[in-house]
This record gives sequence, C-alpha cells and structure tokens, in this order.
Amino acid sequence: MTLDLETTKAKFGVGELVYHRLFDYRGVIVDVDAKFMLSDEWYDQVARTRPPKDQPWYRVLVHSANNETYVAERNLTTDMSREPVDHPLIKDFFDDFIDGRYVTGRRAN
Repeated sequence: MTLDLETTKAKFGVGELVYHRLFDYRGVIVDVDAKFMLSDEWYDQVARTRPPKDQPWYRVLVHSANNETYVAERNLTTDMSREPVDHPLIKDFFDDFIDGRYVTGRRAN
C-alpha cells in the first residue's frame, strides 16, 4: 500500500488565523493532527457533516470565547482580518502576534 502524502499534508500551521466556513467564527490554530485523533463517539456526536478522518484536523482557540474546537481542514479557510484573537489561553500558547500570525519562542518537541 502506498501512502498518499498529499492527503496528510496540513494546509495550516500552529499560530495561523483561520475562519470556520460553516459556523462563522474565527480563531487561531494551537495544534495540528495529520488525521482525526479523537474517539469515534465524539465524531458521531459532534462531527455532523462527517468530514474525512484521514485528512488534517486542528485544535482551534475560538475568538471572543473561552472554548476551543477540533475542526476538520475542509471546514477552515484563512482568516483575512489579520486581527488578534481574544481568548484567555492565548498567552499559554504564544509569545507574540506579528504580521497577522501568532509566534512562540518555545521549542516544540
């Protein structure tokens, strides 16, 4: 079996601003999974549009809210506002906001 690398390549990275096309909110990506990593129960209850599990999924801090979401790549687009996200956990993940993107000086493991 040959692995198709294009299906697992993430379109967005940590620190990028995104917009959810279906639910009309913006946020910032704090984690990327090459494929769906939560439980089948979660998928059945929450992922109503049944996005593909074998494509990238993202953990997103939602602007002007206290929650985060787990979103399939197909439901996201680039947030063109380039404005900072208002979320209480921003400083737990990022050190600065430069040119429309969050950055961190921390080293990923």
